[in-house]
Amino acid sequence: MREVICIVCPRGCRLQVDETSYAVTGNHCERGADYGAQEVKAPTRTLTSTVRLTGSHILRRCPVKTNGTIPKALMLDAAKALDAIEVSVPVHVGQVLVENLLGTGVALVATRAINE
Repeated sequence: MREVICIVCPRGCRLQVDETSYAVTGNHCERGADYGAQEVKAPTRTLTSTVRLTGSHILRRCPVKTNGTIPKALMLDAAKALDAIEVSVPVHVGQVLVENLLGTGVALVATRAINE
């Protein structure tokens, strides 16, 4: 049995997850049960960070995030891959900057419009 604290909502349920059957107890909603099983099977996360920005006199970085989750084991490699990315103004919210980050099928998108 493995204990996992649910991060799906602010309630923070303490989930008990059976590591063989992935049965979850302690959740107060169905999303918590799904999260607990997924966290034990193959944990994933959304990456949020910044990349270099050129063409702006005010800002030097552009905020970005993945448009889905990537395996937790790839988070450090994905963060290192962002060092090679440079975007030029104008940038639009939701603009895809990397189509398939580290072969995960998940895109890296801008989270702020920068028009200057």
